[in-house]
Amino acid sequence: MKNGRIAGTGSYVPETIWKNEDLEKMVETSDAWIRERTGIGARHIAGEETVAQMAVKAARRALENAGICSTELDLILVGTSSSESIFPNTACLVQDEIGAFRAACLDVSAACTGFLAVYEVGQLYIRSGKAKNVLLIGADALSRLVDWQDRGTCILFGDGAGAIVLTAEEQETKACEKIHSDGEKGVSLTCEKGTYLQMDGRAVFQFALSRVPEVIREVLAEADMAVEEIDAFILHQANSRIIDGVAKRLKAPKEKFPRNIEAYGNTCAASIPILLDEWNRSGRAQKGQRIVLSGFGAGLIWGAAYLEW
Repeated sequence: MKNGRIAGTGSYVPETIWKNEDLEKMVETSDAWIRERTGIGARHIAGEETVAQMAVKAARRALENAGICSTELDLILVGTSSSESIFPNTACLVQDEIGAFRAACLDVSAACTGFLAVYEVGQLYIRSGKAKNVLLIGADALSRLVDWQDRGTCILFGDGAGAIVLTAEEQETKACEKIHSDGEKGVSLTCEKGTYLQMDGRAVFQFALSRVPEVIREVLAEADMAVEEIDAFILHQANSRIIDGVAKRLKAPKEKFPRNIEAYGNTCAASIPILLDEWNRSGRAQKGQRIVLSGFGAGLIWGAAYLEW
């Protein structure tokens, strides 16, 4: 059976950095308070850069890393909830900039689970035989959607983009993905047009601690794998306490949960592919490694994927 193999990764974050000390001048908070509750030390801010511009930079780096020309792409999928334009979609803007004239282009709106969503769709296209080379991007600029006077939300988010290239390959191993939704609880994390992001932090925290271990166990059961056999759990970088809590509930060592939240904060759909790119380029990614991806966020939507590098 053909599955999509990760052939290359890329990421981009804006140059402007706001450290916790900078936020101390804007709202009633402190570096110690933010670190204790979230693990965040800084975040990158897009400023005048658009979501599409960040996505293009990450995409080019992923294509270069994969050794694939943009004209070889069959599909471009972008997970984003913060594109500046209603249409054309971000994927079409990326297509135009990188010259991927053969590719179909779609955006998926699933907030912080956006990258997991496009990853599953990309794999389904490959398994169906409709695509051979797929570019997947997670890109967001939630700094534009938060109230910088609300210390409960403004401390959390940063901007950036991450991308991977999936290439069809015959595999004996079983790759699988699961995504779930609970619209009834969607009121706990909302952002309507023309307003700021609103979040019930306690409700989202409890939701993540409950649902993420559950869906990880679900994909591992389908893949016939045990938690102990996994080399790395690449989780959405929302809060260090959530990551620690998931590790505890899975009875897995924290060392198997790489993180970069201290440097970037919560970059929404970009967090997983940015971390994957760092994992890859640091030399930690090795052929045959067993990896779990998991994301969660507004909707409420959550999901996980099992893959082998």
